[in-house]
Amino acid sequence: MPLGDNLGDKSDSRYCGVETEFNDDMPHVLSHNINGGFDFVVAPLMEPGYRPSLIDNASKDSSVLPFAGSDLVLSPSQWSSHVVGKISSWIDLDSEDDTLREDSEIALKQELAWASHLSLQACLLPTPKGPSCGNYARCVNQILQNLNNMQLWLRIPLEKSDVDDDAVNGMAIEITDSWELWNSFRVLCEHHSQLSVALDVLSSLPSANSLGRWIGEPVKAAILHTDSFLTNARGYPCLSKRHQNLLNSFFYYSIQIVLSGKPVHKLPATSGVNQTDNYAQQAQRHDLRSYLDYVGYLYQKMEPLPEQERFELGYRDFLQSPLQPLMDNLEAQTYETFEKDSVKYIQYQRAVSKALVDRVSDENASATTVVLMVVGAGRGPLVRASLQAAEETGRKLKVYAVEKNPNAVVTLHSLVKLEGWENNVAIISCDMRCWEAPEKADILVSELLGSFGDNELSPECLDGAQRFLKPDGISIPSSYTSFIQPVTTSKLYNDVKLHKDLLHFETAYVVKLHRLSKLSPSQSVFTFTHPNYSPNKSNERYKKLRFEMPNDTGSTIIHGFAGYFDAILYKDVHLGIEPTTATPNMFSWFPIFFPLRSPIYVKAGAPLEFHIWRCCGNTKVWYEWCVTSPTSSPIHNSNGRSYWVGL
Repeated sequence: MPLGDNLGDKSDSRYCGVETEFNDDMPHVLSHNINGGFDFVVAPLMEPGYRPSLIDNASKDSSVLPFAGSDLVLSPSQWSSHVVGKISSWIDLDSEDDTLREDSEIALKQELAWASHLSLQACLLPTPKGPSCGNYARCVNQILQNLNNMQLWLRIPLEKSDVDDDAVNGMAIEITDSWELWNSFRVLCEHHSQLSVALDVLSSLPSANSLGRWIGEPVKAAILHTDSFLTNARGYPCLSKRHQNLLNSFFYYSIQIVLSGKPVHKLPATSGVNQTDNYAQQAQRHDLRSYLDYVGYLYQKMEPLPEQERFELGYRDFLQSPLQPLMDNLEAQTYETFEKDSVKYIQYQRAVSKALVDRVSDENASATTVVLMVVGAGRGPLVRASLQAAEETGRKLKVYAVEKNPNAVVTLHSLVKLEGWENNVAIISCDMRCWEAPEKADILVSELLGSFGDNELSPECLDGAQRFLKPDGISIPSSYTSFIQPVTTSKLYNDVKLHKDLLHFETAYVVKLHRLSKLSPSQSVFTFTHPNYSPNKSNERYKKLRFEMPNDTGSTIIHGFAGYFDAILYKDVHLGIEPTTATPNMFSWFPIFFPLRSPIYVKAGAPLEFHIWRCCGNTKVWYEWCVTSPTSSPIHNSNGRSYWVGL
């Protein structure tokens, strides 16, 4: 039974599982736990005392492996929907004992073959027994090469000691960080997309920065132990505030909770109920029901997803190629999506209003007509915003709507006729770079910004269009700056890797970022100002950035860089998507993602050095990027060989 009905949440985190002991009566195990309120069980598939080496060679061919029942004891849908296989915890493929190591390899392959036969969706692999896990990873990697769609969850304890060397009598203490164990294992397994993490949540938690690393990792489940619970004033289990916040983030990022362990709370008897009835109720209830109820309470207490986030659910971590606005004409559906972003056009209207008031004083408002040009008018939302600003401020306005897409021009003509704007709006069906304006403009308005500010060629377009402006004319936007930050995002890295080519690793993608860890605050990259009357102006740019990770984060892995922009439309009116200053409730732009061909490991405390270039040719503009510290990556997209924006 799902934990609750949270508006907009259709993710796996609604379902809670329970870890069980071995029992060869699987129908009873399943019915007992499903009737107890859980949605699935994490159950051992093999009798724990089984060792391949203990079976006589003579009887090996005829012996039946001691699995937890035949595949016929449950229906195929029950196996696949309600059972996660738990691989035997005694398995140690890196043991120095040859017999144990060989037994472990045979048993692991047998159990996973059985799980695959049952069409289980996932299996829980035991935690590596030590930091050296090369043989374990080799064996798992072999299995992954021929696995069906099943996920393998590697069990990793959620722990990182934060020890100050100076605090322990000057003696250096080795810091344990379970993330290092996971990273070592997944690198050995070539970042395989079917290898995931199940985090063992213990009673003490690492720092918030250290926990944040895991959001960008492929964590599928969090195993919550009963001894991690505290006791509330009424004697019932509850969690510390930090554990509550952690579970809330698990719910948000679609990570399933699995309860584990024996009940450690002696629940108070229900007052006002016959003692015999009370014992009967307790006997019928699942041993862990009070823990499940508390997890359900936390889930139901979550704020429902805002309407905008519900709208964006389908776009989460979905890679999209950026628009080519100069080479391609947008489709009606694309225009319609952008036009629904009322917040953006409210900001534009505010900017135009302020510019009109600055341009024409109240005394001259009735005698002066301001010439405003909308370059890249699309289907007319900026025309509407500008005319509403004129009405709001009591200024007279003449609008030139310049649009190169002949299909959008048809809609513009219909809009002008419908709204009765014929006397105020002149429609120009032409590329702004070719048009010769009949008069100079007081204000030039455009919405040519991309997710990285300049990545849809706003600088090139506005440099060409500024010849329309009077010497003291105003450009809206007046400037914009791009920002970038390093991220861990295993999901996006594996999605790019699926293409198995260089081209996709050298492409910048527009993506609604969700499952990622932001490892360091974003830093500014390129700034463009308009109008730009510099005699030696160039739109080529280069920036070297140095990122420092917080000391308590621990080591990290960088899969790429997330890019944003912030634009000043006019004076104090801005809009943007840079996380610390983002315009609320605006959805026209998702961030941009610059992937790395090979993830970069950054040791705790080490800086990360990143370089990015904006390059301009006769027919295209492109970015190149690389990392030079702590290790060097190749320079990505040299000469725009994989990704560019056409002029």
